[in-house]
Amino acid sequence: MSKPPVLNRKLVLEAPKRLADGAGGYTTQWAELGQLWAEVKAGSGRETADGLLTVSSVPYKITVRAAPPDAQSRPRAEQRFREGPRTYVILAVAERDVQGRYLTCFAREEVSA
Repeated sequence: MSKPPVLNRKLVLEAPKRLADGAGGYTTQWAELGQLWAEVKAGSGRETADGLLTVSSVPYKITVRAAPPDAQSRPRAEQRFREGPRTYVILAVAERDVQGRYLTCFAREEVSA
């Protein structure tokens, strides 16, 4: 039996909201869905070449308490977590344990310049 996660960081769960920009396109704003306590663990970083740039990436596993599949507080891919100025884009979500008590969110940190 694995040890329970240490949920010691308060993250804000946000969902993208598309708004018409009046010129036929749209802008994306983020709507807060609630706050969740989480365990945040960084994975192994890697570096890749992207044209003339070198891009570094670090995956994260963010564990939160589970919520029913239809609950607004259940994280989903394409949503994000915010922690102050840091944001983590959720790529996928899976149950962490067979009892369904926790969810693991596979994410990457989004850096805006």
